[in-house]
Amino acid sequence: MQGRPRLLDQVRHRIRFKQYNIRTERARVDWIRRFILFHGKRHPAAMGASEVEAFLTHLAVSGNVVASTQNQALSALLFLYREVLDVELPWLDGMERAKKPSRLPVVLTREEVNSVLAHSASTRGPPGASTDHSVRRWAYADARSH
Repeated sequence: MQGRPRLLDQVRHRIRFKQYNIRTERARVDWIRRFILFHGKRHPAAMGASEVEAFLTHLAVSGNVVASTQNQALSALLFLYREVLDVELPWLDGMERAKKPSRLPVVLTREEVNSVLAHSASTRGPPGASTDHSVRRWAYADARSH
């Protein structure tokens, strides 16, 4: 019986047609599979925005995922609905968004480096360094290069 290809095969075909990376294909297919399983193996064509919202909210609340992971799942589901099922979903307003983590500073100021070094138990610096002054100069230069 030659019928229409299975849904995930349709997704793979569409991704390959658009020449996406194989990792993108695997990630999107995995998110779509998880979405289907989350809703008791219901076909996505029989579902809509409320089911997408429920799944993404579940990821943020119960799954405890970071914002980028939730966005990846959202992207996969939007691809499914827009590119494979040819359904435009209304904007997902009721969805609980994962919180972005607060960012730590990458570069320390000269005062911060001096403070860290002053409280450090070790005064050992790079190989060959022998004075506290050279340790501070090395640590400051190292912090500025990152």
